[in-house]
Amino acid sequence: MTKKAWGGRFESNPESWVDAFNASIHFDKNLIDQDIQGSIAHATMLAEQNIIQNDEAELIIQGLKEIKQDYYNNNLELSESLEDIHLNVEHALIQKIGQVGGKLHTGRSRNDQVATDMHLYTKENVQEIIKLVEALQKSIITIADDHIHTIMPGYTHLQRAQPISFAHHIMTYFWMLERDKSRFNDSIKRIDINPLGAAALSGTTHPIDRHRTQELLGFSSLYENSLDAVSDRDYIVETLHNISLTMVHLSRFAEEIIFWSTDEAKFVTLSDSFSTGSSIMPQKKNPDMAELIRGKVGRTTGYLMSMLVTLKGLPLAYNKDMQEDKEGLFDAIHTIKGSLRIFEGMITSMQVNKDRLNETVHKDFSNATELADYLVEQNIPFREAHEIVGKIVLWCIQNGKYLLDVPLEQYQSYNNKIESNVYDYLKPENCLSRRKSYGSTGQESVQHQINVAKELI
Repeated sequence: MTKKAWGGRFESNPESWVDAFNASIHFDKNLIDQDIQGSIAHATMLAEQNIIQNDEAELIIQGLKEIKQDYYNNNLELSESLEDIHLNVEHALIQKIGQVGGKLHTGRSRNDQVATDMHLYTKENVQEIIKLVEALQKSIITIADDHIHTIMPGYTHLQRAQPISFAHHIMTYFWMLERDKSRFNDSIKRIDINPLGAAALSGTTHPIDRHRTQELLGFSSLYENSLDAVSDRDYIVETLHNISLTMVHLSRFAEEIIFWSTDEAKFVTLSDSFSTGSSIMPQKKNPDMAELIRGKVGRTTGYLMSMLVTLKGLPLAYNKDMQEDKEGLFDAIHTIKGSLRIFEGMITSMQVNKDRLNETVHKDFSNATELADYLVEQNIPFREAHEIVGKIVLWCIQNGKYLLDVPLEQYQSYNNKIESNVYDYLKPENCLSRRKSYGSTGQESVQHQINVAKELI
């Protein structure tokens, strides 16, 4: 059996099944790049501080680089009995270069080591997520640019409400993602902190230089309190929250795509590349990618809740419970990165059915508010105008008509201030063009919105 790094105080080794339960190597091997990066910085600093010899540091650093290469060449044997990636790397290093490899752990603990790895891993992946969010935003802008004049029904309560620009609708998700991107960017300053050198919880008696490892690892600041350094997982909670909220926004967008692609709506047609079929119904074309993204919100939100519950009763400083911070974060990051890539491809390749959208806004009552506003312009109080239009809509429903089909005489029977210009007023394209308030669905306003978005990108 492999010798334990902490075995000196123990008379016997744990049972094999205890080793398996205790081990995290099957998932924290994801941290090997960050673990070796942190160890190289630590060894460099130890030599600069004359804590180890320069030739020892060079031997350690070369050994670490070879171990990383061994890992990616599938030549590194990882053992559950060594628990985690840190001890596996250290064991491999000692096997490779001899007992001098044991000097690497001078002035640090696995507690600050794993915290360093997780900070580096989270920072790197949050920066990647930001790039993927921005790529999706660019795709949204491209679609919006092409559909400023494409009119569709806007909804409230999933009921037709008012005509809007398709560009205006899809740009809503640009702004949701812009807030998501802002949250991720803001979180980096709380991720980009160096915990290395806090050791187990109280620092170390060795004359280490934490500012030097901060510089070598590219952290923008360091923890002022060693207890805080090894026990802080706020940045993981925050990252999981930001991932969960972004996934909620993608889920809302996915729900729209799913509805728009139904035979009942036919607003968009999804590419075959982002759809699947049925094993029994040959005619089916299912929006499975959108549905999968919608479904994955449950798991990312679950990881957030799990992390909060794990932390809520923990005393300072490090506790083994904190091992539970990794699997959820790893999977949440994998999930959101995949979802963002899929979403970009899905919406970039989908076809917007302009004719179908135009047909829908000519066969509904989404221009009813326009008629009420028309009456207000004739000096009729809005509440009275609302009542009049409601009665006209009821007449239309009873007679199989829409507002553009109502004869002028019928309009005038409800109010004699209604004139023939009402029909121009009710045309969907004019419903949009009259909306000039900042941030509205009017074509000019939408064009301005897109221009602002381009500047932000």
